[in-house]
Amino acid sequence: MRIVIALGGNALLRRGEPMTADVQRRNIRTAAEAIAPIAGDHQLVISHGNGPQVGLLALQGASYKPDEAYPLDVLGAETEGMIGYMIEQELGNLLPFEVPFATLLTMVEVDGDDPGFKNPTKFVGPIYDEGEAKRIEKEKGWVFKLDGAKWRRVVPSPAPKRIFEIRPIRWLLDHGTVVICAGGGGIPTMYAPGKDRQLMGVEAVIDKDFCSELLARELDADLFVMATDAEAVFTGWGTPEQKAIHRASPEAISAYKFPAGSMGPKVEAACQFAEATGRTAAIGALADIAAIARGEKGTLVSKEFQGVDWHS
Repeated sequence: MRIVIALGGNALLRRGEPMTADVQRRNIRTAAEAIAPIAGDHQLVISHGNGPQVGLLALQGASYKPDEAYPLDVLGAETEGMIGYMIEQELGNLLPFEVPFATLLTMVEVDGDDPGFKNPTKFVGPIYDEGEAKRIEKEKGWVFKLDGAKWRRVVPSPAPKRIFEIRPIRWLLDHGTVVICAGGGGIPTMYAPGKDRQLMGVEAVIDKDFCSELLARELDADLFVMATDAEAVFTGWGTPEQKAIHRASPEAISAYKFPAGSMGPKVEAACQFAEATGRTAAIGALADIAAIARGEKGTLVSKEFQGVDWHS
């Protein structure tokens, strides 16, 4: 099969962990160990989140003078290189030497009039107590929102329209390459208003799940997997009545409400892929990737399913 795997940013750098290179590498090594067993049997494309990483770089940049800070599109490009390098290295340490890898800086077009620019929703960077968040908000002019019990910075998250590097990605796949691309939702770009085909960067972070869904659709992927820190999609999460969904049709799973800052976009992206392609999207734990590919674990969404089946 041709499989697109979207690694959640929090799977690479977990909540509350120090944002150091050593911690990130250790988590990427764990991800590589989960992915390696299926690499020999399938074509693989790997995307990844970058919320914690791009937020850290923005925080570092904010220590400079305002006119010296790098914009979010440039920081996104930096994280694509950093995380892609680590994934290549750790996965390459586990697979045969002959397996080629490529990390592509991936520009993704967005619409300058996207409503996402008026209502920032994408969490980036570390978590803060309320007092610290308010201090930084006043000092830097950033916007913060509650993410669980803590506060995090939020930035605009416009919808992805087009992946500019889709042709070289297809070429690499056809030649047996494991491709790492569209990291962090890709580098947000748009055509400059009033100019003839002049691309420019955009101060935003595209949602990784929606961009990965577009990537999977344009690559004619057989399976689209969103790997996270939860073993499945749960209803009633955190309550005594919580239940894990095993299989569901897009229509059936859309009848439930899921948190907008976490599982909601994943479910929406899964439904989009299933509806558009007639193939299967899956959401589940990184450690269960091989079992998810076999249809045994995680939450599977497909038009072939009727209603909702629950994990026992």
